[in-house]
Amino acid sequence: MTGAATSALSQDEAFARIRLLRSPNIGPVSYALLLQRFGTAAAALKALPDLGKRGGRSYRAAASDAIEREVEAVRAAGARYLFHDQPGYPALLAQAPGAPPILTLRGDVALAARPCVAMVGARNASAAAVKLARDFAVALAEAGFAVVSGLARGIDGAAHEGALPHTIGVIASGIDIAYPPQHADLQERIASEGLLLAEQPPGTEPHGSHFPSRNRIIAGLAAGTLVVEAAVRSGSLITARLAGEAGREVMAIPGSPLEPRSHGCNHLIREGAVLVQSPEEVIELLTGFDGAPRSTFRECGQEFAPPMPEELAHAEPAAIADRLTSAPVAVDELIRQSGESAAGIQLALLELEIAGRLERHAGGRVSLR
Repeated sequence: MTGAATSALSQDEAFARIRLLRSPNIGPVSYALLLQRFGTAAAALKALPDLGKRGGRSYRAAASDAIEREVEAVRAAGARYLFHDQPGYPALLAQAPGAPPILTLRGDVALAARPCVAMVGARNASAAAVKLARDFAVALAEAGFAVVSGLARGIDGAAHEGALPHTIGVIASGIDIAYPPQHADLQERIASEGLLLAEQPPGTEPHGSHFPSRNRIIAGLAAGTLVVEAAVRSGSLITARLAGEAGREVMAIPGSPLEPRSHGCNHLIREGAVLVQSPEEVIELLTGFDGAPRSTFRECGQEFAPPMPEELAHAEPAAIADRLTSAPVAVDELIRQSGESAAGIQLALLELEIAGRLERHAGGRVSLR
């Protein structure tokens, strides 16, 4: 398994981790809880059928032969796996809520160790905004930053082009799928000269739900997110919100109130994002970023911090299913209402999630499906 194992991670355990994450109803939160509870992915896989049964339904993990095909596809694409606890895993991303436990990558992962700034904006951007994004990216790359974006048309593409080779592309598809097709050459250049990251398995075409997931990686990689031009209802504002939730800087370039594509940036500034008009202002904000952003843009509460591994290892699941409905409730509120331990609550939620009966929401909230 090329690149999947280090001296601290055997190939068998690396394979088990991929299989665990690809199994039904397993996401970043449940994956982390399972590793904390059982110590290894191999042990967690053995426990899944019983956990699903306790949650009320039968359960079958991902088939081993499907994972073997995935590993071969990653190798054929010239890519490799990066696990959440390997040395090359980006430090800021590891701190972000819901960070992906496993990434596939092509290119120079050392780029992610540089100071990073995310640049996002409208797909149908104005010519002036495209030029501005490219100019900002050139200046930021020359100042030592890696520019992170999502390879979309418009602002994303201009940011990547301006920053090459010091740019990180995060895609909503598998590592072997170029999207949008118009950026196939640009995506290949980023993979060859910069760094290309994907969370989805190879062969995965992008779907609507994949883009917010991609956006959380973009925001998580960077000390700050700069929105160049965006409408009020756009994916760029999702990225900005995620950056704010992760405690990162949120910046926006103001625009004319007569231009609908500027309304999103103006909204962000009104809600607490830092107004910037030059690359030097971005550099000043992010140089030596210490986790205390100057921006005050926030829209949601913080994720609930999971219990420590030693607590999970010895806890028993709490009886809280009757306290859950289809209305989302914060996990910390469940703990307060029930009087149960945090570990017991999390284990009970884990069983329901594995059984496909629980849905997790932003801000550490959960509900019954």
